[in-house]
Amino acid sequence: METKNVLYDLRTKNGLSQDELAEKIFVTRQAISRWENGETVPNTETLKLLSKLYNVSINTLLGSPQKLICQCCGMPLEDGVIGRNEDGSLNEDYCKWCFADGTYTYSNMDDLIEVCVRNMVNEDFTEEQAREYLKQSLPKLDYWKRYEELGDGGQFEEFKQKLIDEINNLHIDGMPKLTKLNALVGKFVNLEYPLPSGVNVKFLDDQTTYLGNQLESEIVDGLCFGILANMEFIMISTYEAEGKNPELILYKKR
Repeated sequence: METKNVLYDLRTKNGLSQDELAEKIFVTRQAISRWENGETVPNTETLKLLSKLYNVSINTLLGSPQKLICQCCGMPLEDGVIGRNEDGSLNEDYCKWCFADGTYTYSNMDDLIEVCVRNMVNEDFTEEQAREYLKQSLPKLDYWKRYEELGDGGQFEEFKQKLIDEINNLHIDGMPKLTKLNALVGKFVNLEYPLPSGVNVKFLDDQTTYLGNQLESEIVDGLCFGILANMEFIMISTYEAEGKNPELILYKKR
């Protein structure tokens, strides 16, 4: 789709007139008219404002001329899985799992490989093939080539270890010792928990990236513990296969 059509479609889908959009992004109505007629395109700073307003990438605004991939894990990037900078703007170099709110979530390539392999294995792609593919492809990505420049010197790993220690010190009955926390997007782990009132509620933001893991119960077959945390809270729940019968065990502010 051409840029002019993308801009028109996004404006009308969001219920904005040309005058209303012009006021929001500090341009004239005539400028918007020229974009939608294909006479001109927005400049870089205006594209950033449109990206934030519509919650889509600049690549999408320009008609998707590039095939974006995460420069940490290599997965294809679509608007719904792109990571965000600290100010909430989209970072078109990374996915939500590898870059969240301005923070890189992986500093160890082997840890990333272990996470990715589980999602890549299928009837046509064995675990061995997936692992070998990642070992060959990840070092070619920008994040790993520039790790010394982009890395935080281990600060995020120290934070994760502190969280792990806090969670283990809770001594939850039947829960094995936690050794790793992975990046998890809220949309995929936001279960509904029943309250005593009979109402089911969700506690997470679908768009936020959290740290978490799943551990099998040491005392009840078929039961799993779900651990989720960030700088503000620790949440532990139990559930059966495919997230059935979830029960909130603990929600603790940090």
